[in-house]
Formats: sequence, C-alpha cells, structure tokens
Amino acid sequence: MVSRLGFLTIGLFDPDDPGAGHESTLRIIELGEQLGFDSAWLRHRHLQYGISSPVAVLAAASQRTSRIELGTAVTPLGWENPLRLAEDWATVDVLSGGRLNPGLSVGPPMRYDEVRDALYPDTGDVEDFTYERVERLLRLVRGEPASPFSGRAGIEDFSDRVQPHSPGLASRLWYGAASLGSARWAGESGLNLLTSSVVKAEEADDFERVQLSHIRAFRAAHPLGAAARVSQGLVVIPTDSASADQRARYTAYAEARLPRTREPQGPARLMFAPDIVGTSAEIAERLAAHAAFREVDEVAFALPFTFEEADYVQILTDMATRLGPALGWQPS
Repeated sequence: MVSRLGFLTIGLFDPDDPGAGHESTLRIIELGEQLGFDSAWLRHRHLQYGISSPVAVLAAASQRTSRIELGTAVTPLGWENPLRLAEDWATVDVLSGGRLNPGLSVGPPMRYDEVRDALYPDTGDVEDFTYERVERLLRLVRGEPASPFSGRAGIEDFSDRVQPHSPGLASRLWYGAASLGSARWAGESGLNLLTSSVVKAEEADDFERVQLSHIRAFRAAHPLGAAARVSQGLVVIPTDSASADQRARYTAYAEARLPRTREPQGPARLMFAPDIVGTSAEIAERLAAHAAFREVDEVAFALPFTFEEADYVQILTDMATRLGPALGWQPS
C-alpha cells in the first residue's frame, strides 16, 4: 500500500524562452501541493534543455509552497563541488523549513570527454568520481569540520563547518542506485534509496527481478533493515480524464519506448521498465503484480519528458484523485 506519493519532472524549456518553461515547472509543483502529493522531484539536465540547476528552482518552489517535500532525482555528484553543494542544499533546506530531499549519484559526468575541459580544465585527470566523493559530501552535510579554524579573524567570525547547518538534512539524503553494488553501498552508508525505471542487468534479464534484488540488498545492509526508506520511480500515465488526443499521444509515446525494454541495452546492460499507460484501475492492477512495487510504500512516478503542461495537469490530477487512492494512498 502506498503511503507517500510523489512525482518527478525534468522541466523542459524552449532555449529561446527559458523563463516560460521554468515558470511552468513551478506551477506544476504548486499544483502537486494543492492535489496533496507528498513530494515533487527535479532531475538535472546539464547542457540540455531541461533544468540544469534544480537547487535554484527548488529554492523558488520553497517560497511558493508550504508543505510538499522537494527533491532532486538525482544530482550527479561528478558535476559538483561537495562543499559548495552542501552549502546550497542546507540553504534551500532552511528556506523550505526542512522539506528538501536531495538525491544523488556518483560517477564521471555524462559525456565527460567532451565537457572535461570546461568543467575541470586543471584537475580533470585527477578528479575522484568514486564513493569517496559522496562520503565527503555526507560528512559536510552532517556537520563534520570543513576547516581546522573557527573563531574571529579581525572583524569577521568563521565556522569550522558548513553554514547554515540544517540538522535534519542528513537523514533526508537519497542515493540513486542502478546496480546491486550501489544499492548495497547506499544501505551500508545509511542513505535512503531511489530506484528508478533503469537498472543494470547484472543477475538477470528481468527488470522486476533485478530491481527487487536491489531493494532487498539495500535493506539487508541498512542499519534500519526493513524500515529503511525506498522510493520507486516508474513512468506511469493514467488516462482516466484524458482526451482522445491525449490518450493517443500517451500510447504512442510508450510504444516508441517499448523496444528498449525487451533486452539489456549497451555495454552497461541497462534494463528499462516499460511505461505503464491506462486507467487508474488498470495501472493499479499492473503495479499489484510488480514484484519490486510490492516491496515499497513510497513512489515518485516520473512524468514523460516531452509532454505539454496541460498534459501534466491531467496526469497529476488523475494520479492524486484516482490512481493514488486505488493504491491505498490518501492525499496530505
């Protein structure tokens, strides 16, 4: 039974008028709060036409909402300086009244060979993109020293840890895991787990079976065991109140993406979950049979990337008023 319902968007925009797309994303987050969603999540899109700075957009969203939790799913840490990111996250958490849920992942930036000279012109060959980068961020968010000095120097006061410090933020950090090893590491590190519609086919060629193994390995390694938090992020498109045109476009969208779900893709053997399109009753029935879904009580359903704002309004409204209740969820 779902106890917490959220949604994820990348916030597409027209490069000739980027303000309109960002404003649309803020309206969607406001709508999510009005509909009773528990959380809204943004995905990073660097050097693309989607939100490149979720932390800035979520700072704005924090001032236009009062209850809904705000997350990133995920922040690719290879693009970030951990100390500066810890400052940004803590600032937004303070501004939101403790509602920030940062999700993160590790590894080299996407298309690293092409962006290295712009991102790390002097240190590109020695940057550490391992779990140590995450561990450094965690230490800083938790309030461990960032400097050996604290006190007064001249007329200025200095802290030895990141400021502002938001004590509850560390418990709301999530790790986006696509492999068995990363899921286990997230559990050992005491993080929450974000599992999406993409996994690495390491143990099997069956998406549900692989995702289920990740969830169980995470909880087996986590200090909280079965109580450790897991959020699942499938692409789910309810059509209850959709127009005939919307239903046709939604179905075509899912069908165009279906071939990639039939077998592992590329050298990394990525497995993609099929998008689920249908009435809320049909979607609830399919999810009830989904092996990994049965292990979670939190979801952050991903909105399709290329739809219009009116489509998102319809999808979110159906999620909150029909699909959520069919899954046992009640609006906040």
